[in-house]
Amino acid sequence: MDAAVRALASGDLVVYPTDTLWGLGARGSDRAAVQRLFAAKARPKGAPVSLAVSSLEEMESLARLTPTIRAFLRHRLPGPFTVLLPPSASARRRYPFLLGPEGWIALRLPDHPVARELSRRAGPVVSTSANRHGARPARTLANARAQLGTTVSVYLDGKPKPSGHPSTLVDFAGGSPRLRER
Repeated sequence: MDAAVRALASGDLVVYPTDTLWGLGARGSDRAAVQRLFAAKARPKGAPVSLAVSSLEEMESLARLTPTIRAFLRHRLPGPFTVLLPPSASARRRYPFLLGPEGWIALRLPDHPVARELSRRAGPVVSTSANRHGARPARTLANARAQLGTTVSVYLDGKPKPSGHPSTLVDFAGGSPRLRER
């Protein structure tokens, strides 16, 4: 864990377990590191990515939450959901390059102790699946290493292993939760 936190602080990439898939992470506030993440995945620029956080309180500081949104988050998180939310003013200033086309921020609170501890210690971590763009998501840490190689500084193992299923995308643009296709 210490090596992963140092790598993120230095602008390097880390692969780590989440409750859903192996995640490829970069420090969320580091635009150059996020660009390296996109290059490592060969992902088109501007494709949305989420920010993994360590707590509901952290989500509160990054998004403008209505009572409906807050109730959903308290009932469903931590868990296998990525939520599209209206960003707070501070999130707009700190993460303008992470806002989606509609200007919303995608947040994730994984139900995995390693993922949450990484975010707690390193700050919000840009999180996307640990695979090359268009390839199947990595099912094992060895598979992530085979796809991403030396573009990643630290491959962080941990139990339990990811489920292998992507998170469910929940959009609050209409005020109520709406499931979106990935």
